[in-house]
Amino acid sequence: MSKSPIVVVDTDVIIAQNNPDDALHQRVETVYRKLESLGARLIYPATTVAEATTYIQRPLNSTASAYGTAQILSQEVEIVEINQQTIRSAIKYFSPTSSKKNTLFDCIVAAVAEEKQADAIFSFDNFYKKKGFKLASEL
Repeated sequence: MSKSPIVVVDTDVIIAQNNPDDALHQRVETVYRKLESLGARLIYPATTVAEATTYIQRPLNSTASAYGTAQILSQEVEIVEINQQTIRSAIKYFSPTSSKKNTLFDCIVAAVAEEKQADAIFSFDNFYKKKGFKLASEL
């Protein structure tokens, strides 16, 4: 029997999952079902939870939804802490010439994936593929 895959979840997935009108919502649901059937261990960096709830609260203008998302995630998923070593590891994925779309938040996800020896990152952002990671949709 093969081991369960370890998958680090990125912000775009949390946002799309919580918003049925999001263009990625159906794709997220499909990949979640696949990961569930594989018995995947999903890991959420603490910064991803904060970034996602901030986006839901501000650009999506839903403080109630942001609060509910934070509450559910804090109780129902595995959240990993981000420390100084994680930030140091993230810096190698970051640079002064990075696209403004590829933020330190993305680099932290990559660093956590490296630290946890993840099999994939649950995101639809090609930044991770360019950095040598497999996306969860490819499992």
